Amino acid sequence: MMTDNMWHFISAGVLLGLSSGLSPGPLLTLVLTQTISHNRAEGIKVALSPLITDLPIILITVLILGRLARFDIFLAIISFVGAIFLAYLGVESLRSKELNLDVKDSKSGSLKKGIIANFLNPSPYLFWTTVGTPLLLKAYKTDLLASILFMLLFYVCLTGSKVLVAFLADRSKQFINQKVYLILMRILGIALLIFSLIFLYDGVKNL
Repeated sequence: MMTDNMWHFISAGVLLGLSSGLSPGPLLTLVLTQTISHNRAEGIKVALSPLITDLPIILITVLILGRLARFDIFLAIISFVGAIFLAYLGVESLRSKELNLDVKDSKSGSLKKGIIANFLNPSPYLFWTTVGTPLLLKAYKTDLLASILFMLLFYVCLTGSKVLVAFLADRSKQFINQKVYLILMRILGIALLIFSLIFLYDGVKNL
């Protein structure tokens, strides 16, 4: 049976996954670049790279944060840092403009490029340290199913949105200039700011 707390983690997984998948950054740019330079299959390879790169990041942060979760002050600090990071992502989404792609002729090897780009991108480390892992641990304390659904929906939305971008970019290179993208980014930006306030509230409660 779905409880209110479980729906909270389900919605968090969906919204955070979509915002991470569609936010302008090196990985999304690489999805578009490889799709436009080669084909959508190459863009999809890049889109799926977080499924490989994020696992060690998650394991490390879960082990570290799991041991420190007993200290309320530590949880408060993590919540405040997470709130700041989410607010930053929200503002960046609200300020999103047209993506500038400097597309050059490049060789394939898209999956390798995606893995390297994601490993060298600080965003996954910041996200899982300040936002993802605290939510995952909280979901696990609520219900094992809640933590599974959070992870599943997060990665379905994260990779699925990037795969969708690859399909749309392959069909129309003008997609990146459409108003729909900007409207969606505004909506996701507001959602991120709401989650930032929730994290801020959680931090105050742990003081």
